[in-house]
Amino acid sequence: MRIKFLPALLVAFSAVLFMASCGKKTNTQGRYIPKDAVFAVHLNGESLNAKLPWDEVKTNNAFKMAYADSAVDALAKAAMENPENTGVDIKTDMVFFIVKDSAGGYAAFQGKIKDAAKFKTYYSSAIKNATASEKDGIQFLTSGRVSISWDKDKFIMLSDIPEMNQLKELENRNVWDTTYTPPVFTSTRNTIATATAIYSLKEDASLAKEERFSQLVSDKGDIHFWMNIESLYKDLPGMEALAMINMSKLYTDGRFTASANFENGQIKVDMKSYGGKEITDIYKKYSGSSVNSDMAERIPAKDIAIYFALNFKPEGIKEFIKLTGMEGLVNMGTAFLGFNMDDFIKANKGDIQLSVYDFAVDSFGRPNPKVLFAAAIGDKPSFDKLVAAGEKMGKEEGGAAGISYSRNEKYFAIGTDKAANDQFINGKAGSKPAFWDKVKGGPIAGYINLQVLMNAFKAEAGRDSLGMETLAVSQKFWNDIVLSGGEFKDGGIVQHVEINLIDKSTNSLKQLNKYINELSIIMEKRKDSWKTVDVEAAPAAVDTVAVPVTP
Repeated sequence: MRIKFLPALLVAFSAVLFMASCGKKTNTQGRYIPKDAVFAVHLNGESLNAKLPWDEVKTNNAFKMAYADSAVDALAKAAMENPENTGVDIKTDMVFFIVKDSAGGYAAFQGKIKDAAKFKTYYSSAIKNATASEKDGIQFLTSGRVSISWDKDKFIMLSDIPEMNQLKELENRNVWDTTYTPPVFTSTRNTIATATAIYSLKEDASLAKEERFSQLVSDKGDIHFWMNIESLYKDLPGMEALAMINMSKLYTDGRFTASANFENGQIKVDMKSYGGKEITDIYKKYSGSSVNSDMAERIPAKDIAIYFALNFKPEGIKEFIKLTGMEGLVNMGTAFLGFNMDDFIKANKGDIQLSVYDFAVDSFGRPNPKVLFAAAIGDKPSFDKLVAAGEKMGKEEGGAAGISYSRNEKYFAIGTDKAANDQFINGKAGSKPAFWDKVKGGPIAGYINLQVLMNAFKAEAGRDSLGMETLAVSQKFWNDIVLSGGEFKDGGIVQHVEINLIDKSTNSLKQLNKYINELSIIMEKRKDSWKTVDVEAAPAAVDTVAVPVTP
């Protein structure tokens, strides 16, 4: 009997797996976001409120200052006291997005309704002179370019942005015309019709079925970012003129996503970049492997403030240029310098590195770091042509004071310190940087030591006591930033960023709230000091009353 039912069980199990896999390709968060939205942000209200309850936000000095402002009316204070006084559920998903269209564009914010009656009462009072209407179970409050609407489940706050057409106006403007008067952009959008279109948006026309957006929001992040590169660049001024060089191939089907998570002691950000088929094929074929550990070990530095390294396949640059149709133009330009694109490709081995380190203070008290750029040499004769071209350009432009270079068969180094260049070339620098294990393994690596940078600006910050106080607060908060990744994975280039804080035991959102609180206290002191200066600088009053002279 068990064997008899086995085929049916296998079919059922397979169906469950199929449905689960299909589920990953769709999402609910993007159901009412048009798929051509230029920019979208998804806020995970549940996780954000768990990590930073509103009662803690209210203890922030910046919040208290805003709450105490006499310009803030009682209605606004009710929302500040508890956002759910507006009828909105702040512990569920909320999204903000921007759409670009022929009328300029519009921005929308949407979320869940917790109490429809409370929502209506609050916004009916908040929007002065609003016109109320109802259509197909959706209620509207409109005033000028703003529309607030809601049904029994959700709300949409929409604002027209005709100013987005300013970009198109750049095509018509003559920068030499002194009589030019910029146009006044007036809102002509029917915001009720636009909002209604969002409520009735078909699933296929939304981000609900966009696999890349589904992949983004499936990551358990606190905030998700989405950017449609294609929508952003499409119809921008000058793009038609660039059609001859196939610029559209660089942004067609381009998307950028990022997921941010506030964890204990750090903010983690996972990013992913997507391109169209042709540029994706180049990424897949020519993406790098791992940044060069030998080059990192050669940095002659004690305190590295900024580090960036890249590993790539030089042939990919040629394919990229060919894709845009600029190969002939590039070869024509490089021919004047004595080399061609093939020389450039052969000269590079595919490893470059930049480091900024060992800050000193100049005679004016300004921070002055050492800078070193290095590259691995491929074909030596081809690289010689590049060096000769660089020397020629340097002579024609008068050269750059304090810049020198060193080289051997393996590496080329150029920077602000000749001795450091030589140390790098000779391999006498030392060991790998302390942060190396955090960034190694991928084609892209980056590091910023915020402590070193802040120390470098101590002299400038010390010009007043409040500047030093701000610096001290920041030094107790920020630590460093780490960038890694660059691999091609699941259709796109992935990168990972960690913003590390000094306190490792408290979640970073709580720490940001505390940091903003401390900065606002310092800003309040600064404003008070400005008032004192104004009073002291005010001229003494002059008595203009005439005193009669006794005869």
